[in-house]
Amino acid sequence: MTTRYSGYWAAVAAALFASAWGGNEFTPLLVMYRQTSNMSAVVVDALLFTYVLGIIPTLLIAGPLSDRVGRKKLMMLAPIAAALGSLILAVGAHSAGLLAVGRVFSGVALGLSMAVGGTWIKELSDLDGSSAGAGARRAAMSLTAGFGIGAGVAGVLAQWGPWPTALPYAINVAMAIVALLLLVRVPETRHPVRCDRRRLADDFRIPSVTNGRFLTVVLLVSPWVFGACAVAYAVIPAVMTSHTAGAPIAFAALCCVAGLAAGFGIQSVGRRIDDPTGVRGVVVALVVLMVGMLLAAAAANALTLWLALVAATVLGCGYGMAMISGLLEVQRIAGPDDLAGLTAVFYSGTYLGFAAPAVMAWFAASSWAVTYPSMLVFGAVAAVVCLAVCLLGHRRYPPAVIREDSSA
Repeated sequence: MTTRYSGYWAAVAAALFASAWGGNEFTPLLVMYRQTSNMSAVVVDALLFTYVLGIIPTLLIAGPLSDRVGRKKLMMLAPIAAALGSLILAVGAHSAGLLAVGRVFSGVALGLSMAVGGTWIKELSDLDGSSAGAGARRAAMSLTAGFGIGAGVAGVLAQWGPWPTALPYAINVAMAIVALLLLVRVPETRHPVRCDRRRLADDFRIPSVTNGRFLTVVLLVSPWVFGACAVAYAVIPAVMTSHTAGAPIAFAALCCVAGLAAGFGIQSVGRRIDDPTGVRGVVVALVVLMVGMLLAAAAANALTLWLALVAATVLGCGYGMAMISGLLEVQRIAGPDDLAGLTAVFYSGTYLGFAAPAVMAWFAASSWAVTYPSMLVFGAVAAVVCLAVCLLGHRRYPPAVIREDSSA
């Protein structure tokens, strides 16, 4: 069925793609900054985390705010923030301050895309007669493709292309400008007509955030989502730098692509693994993460390339399974009026995992000189502890409501 809304979702998807590209293009370049700048490993890894300072506040604020002012006004800011972030990163290659600012702008763009863009795509897809769930799939695929392709292209350009500290970002600037121009013609789907006197602060209240199951099962597993990614494509490439045949940046990009591809693949079967009456999805996620951490520890100890890639792939599977099972749990826990808010809280928890590389680099450089293999083994033990807590939480707070239409 063709309607006046047909095809517009693709323009919003392009903005999501550009924002995700900008959010992850920096990751494989961590190796380059370690080699070409005077910044310590701790500072470089901390820069990976700084874009969380843009993501989390934006996630928590943008969704409720878009209900009041509309999707388009806020989403137009996403490609602008993405372009500014990449521009600052391109000119600030040797300044930790400028790189941090650029990363924050990249985080704002990604936060807007996740909180507003995904909702806008869903609404446009519903209005153009697409099948149920098409909007969610389109949003997820746009983000995942941007994360994976952005990291892969940036790593290849930085390894073998000209102007390695600038060209990868210049591509994203051009991409964001095109996405902004495409958004201009997209119709608004949210026209606030509320005449009540409800305060904006009331829109930010999330009653389900105190739910016992959310606190002991979902929130506990959330940092593992991107914590697994951070180990897969930041920690492992850093450890393997001297053993990557003269192409450490390209190897970092390969780890990114392998991990994200595995995560994307397992999400397609994650709904079948998940059990609405139990906690099977979270259990599988934590078991896979435990195995991934042990493989990463073995790779860091043996310094074997193929084992490092296997570890990155398994950790990617853990990331994907933790993401899909967490989102499914959120949809079963949230009430009708706070699904968006509880999802934003879950996503905020996931991005805390990006602190893992900086914390590990600090311990490695400290007077204790803790080795990466031992820290990764500790990570495996932590996954087992979290698994035990999640099982106890499930017994104490079993699923109260089973919704037949639960989907991520």
